[in-house]
Amino acid sequence: MSLLKRSATELLGTFWLVLGGCGSAVIAASSPLGIGVLGVALAFGLTVLTMAFAIGHISGCHLNPAVSVGLVVGGRFPAKELPAYIIAQVIGGILAAALLYHIASGKEGFDIAAGLASNGYGEHSPGKYSMASGFVTELVMTAMFVVIILGATDKRAPAGLAPIAIGLALTLIHLISIPVTNTSVNPARSTGPALMVGGWAIAQLWMFWVAPLLGAVVGGVVYRWLGKDDS
Repeated sequence: MSLLKRSATELLGTFWLVLGGCGSAVIAASSPLGIGVLGVALAFGLTVLTMAFAIGHISGCHLNPAVSVGLVVGGRFPAKELPAYIIAQVIGGILAAALLYHIASGKEGFDIAAGLASNGYGEHSPGKYSMASGFVTELVMTAMFVVIILGATDKRAPAGLAPIAIGLALTLIHLISIPVTNTSVNPARSTGPALMVGGWAIAQLWMFWVAPLLGAVVGGVVYRWLGKDDS
């Protein structure tokens, strides 16, 4: 499969992740249905699970620059293809956020200042957690996510179950960290809404690139060591 097709597949998959995950937070979390934090966490997990089954055989279903970096560090993805994947993922996230903004703004009383599910710290953290708390949370959650992905997709792991493990892992990560940062662990997911919101969301966006990417490197290094066969 050509790099162009695989990158386009990553764009589509990331579009679905941001539309489904952030869309559930913006449209359904506080609606009369009231899916709440549990529903939003599950929605993010389901986007990855469904796309892993749908496109995993085409692009590997990274949907996340941090995951792509972690796979490079873990020896599972060629570094030369990393820029194309990251560009596609970010474009997918931006397109999804733009569509979500169009849909959400159709409701009377909609206010973009509410954040469009943007990630934030301090005053813009759902639980008013500090920048330091948010940074550590994003780094650790991303590192663990990469370890789980590398482990679940290891050729020695049970075949065919990786999408379930990865989707449930992302659900768990959101259950832990939504109160802290609104959960990123994915720079593409953070970039789309931040560009729509502007202002504070863009000013704080740096952390949702730096912390996940550092976490991805840590996760890749850790699993590469743990998973090495010493026999």
